[in-house]
Amino acid sequence: MLEIRHASESDLYRILEIYSTARTFMRATGNAGQWTGGYPDAELLLRDIGAGNLYVVVSERRIVGTFCFIIGPDPTYAAIDGRWLNHDEYGTIHRLASDGTVKGIADAALAYCKSIIGNIRIDTHSDNCVMRNWIRSRGFSYCGIIHLSDGSPRLAYQLVPVRI
Repeated sequence: MLEIRHASESDLYRILEIYSTARTFMRATGNAGQWTGGYPDAELLLRDIGAGNLYVVVSERRIVGTFCFIIGPDPTYAAIDGRWLNHDEYGTIHRLASDGTVKGIADAALAYCKSIIGNIRIDTHSDNCVMRNWIRSRGFSYCGIIHLSDGSPRLAYQLVPVRI
C-alpha cells in the first residue's frame, strides 16, 4: 500500500535521487529536453517543502515517488494558447516522479490530489510520451500550450470533477 505525506527537509537527499532517476528515464524514452540543468534543484525543492507543497509517496517505509501539488492560481497557467475547461479554483500537479521500483505512483498521487480538489491541471513536455499517455488515459483533456518563465512550451491539460 502506498502512503502519501508532506515532504520534510530530511527527505531532500532521497527526493533528489528520485529526480535523478526520473531524468535518466526521460532521456532513455526520448525526452531529452525536459528537466535539464539539474532541474528541479535542492533550492526549489526546499521552497516547495517550506510552502507545504511537496509530497512523497512511501512504500514499505521507503520513499519511492514525489510530486508537488499547489492549490490556487498558477502564474504559468495565466496565459494559454488554447482554452481551459473552466476557471474554477484548481490544483496543479508539478514535478511528478518515481524511482521506478513500485507501480502506481502517479495514480496514487492523482487520487490524493483529487481527494483535496477535483479540478486539476497538469502540463508536460511534448517529448514526454510516457506522461502524455498517462495524462490522457486518466481522463484529462488537452487544453492548449502554456509557456514556462523561460518561454519553453508545455502541453497543458485539465481534469474537471464529474457533476451530477
